[in-house]
Amino acid sequence: MSNDLRLNDYFARIGFRAAPAPDLPTLAAIHAAHVNTIPFEGLNPFLGRPVKLDLASVQEKLLDNRRGGYCFEQNALLQAVLGSIGYMASPLGARVRWNAPPDSPLGPRTHMLLKVELPQGPYLADVGFGACVLDAPLRFETGIEQRTAMGTYRLTEADGLYTLSAKQSAGWRVMYVFDLQPQIPADFELGNWYTSTSPHAPFSSTLIMERVAAEKRYKLINRRFAIEARDGEIISESTIATPNDLGRILDQTFGITAPVAVDEIFGRTGG
Repeated sequence: MSNDLRLNDYFARIGFRAAPAPDLPTLAAIHAAHVNTIPFEGLNPFLGRPVKLDLASVQEKLLDNRRGGYCFEQNALLQAVLGSIGYMASPLGARVRWNAPPDSPLGPRTHMLLKVELPQGPYLADVGFGACVLDAPLRFETGIEQRTAMGTYRLTEADGLYTLSAKQSAGWRVMYVFDLQPQIPADFELGNWYTSTSPHAPFSSTLIMERVAAEKRYKLINRRFAIEARDGEIISESTIATPNDLGRILDQTFGITAPVAVDEIFGRTGG
């Protein structure tokens, strides 16, 4: 497999038809189209399959095989796309705090995001945070609330550590923390190995999927399927009862072709 970026195939996959330029409108349009089309999903680690980060493997999975992926795959692809257009996009490593008690110690860098330089100033781009997928890039500016179509976010900083939080019905919830230390591919390979294999990471034991459309957020956690409005407001919530129901949701809602029989996936979600 070639490790060259197939930009036209990527644009066809996400339905982007404009002339790209390294500016904010293009970044916002690509970001929105990406999360609408390529879902966050952790099927590979859930099924005990490896997660490969070389560009050829990522493109084969996300572009050719009607699959999604998690942060290391999603944002690696986005970084390659933005670089080919002419953006300066720097990869950063973050420590996830979504389910962590506020006073708990920081964990490992198990998330990847991008800092994108624009004439208006730097922006944060992230199409791969599966607990609360961003539907738009955010200004890299601290202390302000930033509203998107599907959420409200806030970036804060203390002693060189940045915190990204999302507004939820119960108040602000921390997504992750990070600093500006440059990361190299080996850093992400290590984080990816831990995230995809460790019993302390959720993906080996929990099926997690998410897709963000223009007005709805679709979430799947094992057999729980929820549809949310902006800021996490629940529109509907149900339990998936049969393999056929799961297969229909994978196909019609997440646009995924399962790599194994849906019965096998359904059986694992009940463990």
